[in-house]
Amino acid sequence: MPPPAELEIFLAATPGLEPALADEARALGFADPQPSPGGVLTRGDWPEVWRANLTLRGAGRVLVRVGAFHAVHLAQLDKRAHRLPWDGLLRPGAPVRVDAACRKSRIYHAGAAAERVARAIADIAGAPTDPEAAIRVLVRIDDDFCSISLDASGEPLHKRGFKQDVGKAPLRETLAALFLREAGYRGTEPVLDPMCGSGTLVLEAAEIALGLAPGRARAFAFERFASFNAEAWAGMRAAVAPGDTALRFFGMDRDAGAVAAAQANAERAGVGHVATFRRQTISDFAPPDELRAKPPGLVIVNPPYGERIGEAGDLRALYGTLGRVLRERFAGWRAAVITSEPALAHATGLPFAPPGPPVPHGKLRIQLHRTAPLP
Repeated sequence: MPPPAELEIFLAATPGLEPALADEARALGFADPQPSPGGVLTRGDWPEVWRANLTLRGAGRVLVRVGAFHAVHLAQLDKRAHRLPWDGLLRPGAPVRVDAACRKSRIYHAGAAAERVARAIADIAGAPTDPEAAIRVLVRIDDDFCSISLDASGEPLHKRGFKQDVGKAPLRETLAALFLREAGYRGTEPVLDPMCGSGTLVLEAAEIALGLAPGRARAFAFERFASFNAEAWAGMRAAVAPGDTALRFFGMDRDAGAVAAAQANAERAGVGHVATFRRQTISDFAPPDELRAKPPGLVIVNPPYGERIGEAGDLRALYGTLGRVLRERFAGWRAAVITSEPALAHATGLPFAPPGPPVPHGKLRIQLHRTAPLP
């Protein structure tokens, strides 16, 4: 049985940033993207699934819903899972992994639920199960309603394949891309980061300006699906051709090792000709000479937040210096600060608009604080 021509596609997002991802998906022409808890819903055919993986910078994963129904006991789940068109979705012999979760449901044993779906897949598609398989089937039973999806991405989408050297508290590429969007960046202005670490914010900004597809250098789980067409996929990748830009992007950090790592990451990503990293303290931060005669742009920074006792005073001083430098030297530039502590953002003395939503980042919840062009 063939799967439906139009698929329900779920673009997973970091909670709090669903509207930003919907905005990105809309700008890229995906069909009526609607924010939903944990992501964005859209619809399309299999090439749209491929395109989402290739081009969306803010999505953490792309999931394809293949079944949705009520199920109150395992026999019912088994029967309805056997009705799904697994032979049109999966290749015979290609192993799959079935992950299940149950919440507030009469089917409460996740392992038993996964076993029933795995049995249906084996019976219909001839695909065996393997806990290490690259193809993942997700079963979610919530309040007796079961949804079954294929993970079309495989490895999380923040793993672009370029940033091999990372700092102590790296910001995921997907988060960086959505924070840039929340800060109003669209690839038409220079971007500076005075505490760049491994360079994630600068690299994302440079790739956006150059029109580089975030998924250009990696493989995806959908390449193992029955619907995959290698020739069409190659044509899609070739059609997303990079452009050029006269813009320049700069990252600074006081740590020489971080600067070297960021520059190496930039070279791997193919943006080394427009992204430059330099060793510099925050007190010396100023617009680079290369930008002094150019229109202003965006300063975006992810400073230390401080989780250990005794750091608060030092961090307030650091944020205070950052704010003073921006007020004195960056007239006309917009500023954006990512932090878990509103009090630290306040210590900059910058005229922030109301902050963005709290966003999970490891054990913390961080927010974007942004300004209009500074006077």
